Amino acid sequence: MNIHSVIRGLSTLAHPGRIEAFRLLVRHAPQPMRPRDMAAVLRLKPNTLSNYLSDLEAAGLVQGQRDGRAVLYRANTDAAGRLIDFLALDCCRGRAFSCTSGEGATAMTTQEPFNVLFICSGNSARSIFAEALLRDLGKGRCNAYSAGTKPHSELNPYAIAMLERAGHTTAGMEAKNISVFQRPDAPAMDFVFTVCDRAADETCQPWPGQPITAHWGVADPVKASGTEAEKGLAFSRAYSELRHRIIAFVELSITGLQRQALQHRVDEIGADQGKAATS
Repeated sequence: MNIHSVIRGLSTLAHPGRIEAFRLLVRHAPQPMRPRDMAAVLRLKPNTLSNYLSDLEAAGLVQGQRDGRAVLYRANTDAAGRLIDFLALDCCRGRAFSCTSGEGATAMTTQEPFNVLFICSGNSARSIFAEALLRDLGKGRCNAYSAGTKPHSELNPYAIAMLERAGHTTAGMEAKNISVFQRPDAPAMDFVFTVCDRAADETCQPWPGQPITAHWGVADPVKASGTEAEKGLAFSRAYSELRHRIIAFVELSITGLQRQALQHRVDEIGADQGKAATS
């Protein structure tokens, strides 16, 4: 990467609006976003966001793709990675890890069971589904947890009914705030997955220990309207989509993969199942 590309990339990111747009796309990576959805999350005027995206695209930090008459945008994580590599190459005589804090340099846990946290906004349905599924399908390889950024006071009754029909026990399950898992005495997380768009859109502090993260967005069944049968179908679809993802995750050879390869695989799980859900 040449010095001119580095300067352009850094100068483009050296703006509060542009870097927030880029961070939002990174949180959704590898899936793209529509500008109107980005504008709503960032509370920006469409023309302002358009200027930010144009600058980021010119710097090679985002990529636009046609989807009919619309243009979707995704973060160019490869370009961002090259920018970081360039900055760290000569750091501490080529030992970039020496320049990070002890917390940031903590290695991922390599022995089972792995601690896995699923985050949703309300922690009343989708993240609860994921917790129960991994707990029961994980073959003892994982400790499953769930939490919400703005949790409800109780679990959704349709979600409880869905889990019980599928043979999962719901005793002891409850809605929790993510702050429960950010305390000093909380278990160290190896994986953190967001399972609804609202949770991925929120800006959260980096998780201690730098766990593997991914966005496995699922349509919100709580928002389903219509008859009781139609509402039940929405919960069944959400459960089924998460079940497929959990099965794919459990089948990964976690200890046999390098961190970068593992990150790629969990991203693929989210992207592949997302395509299947909309096909």
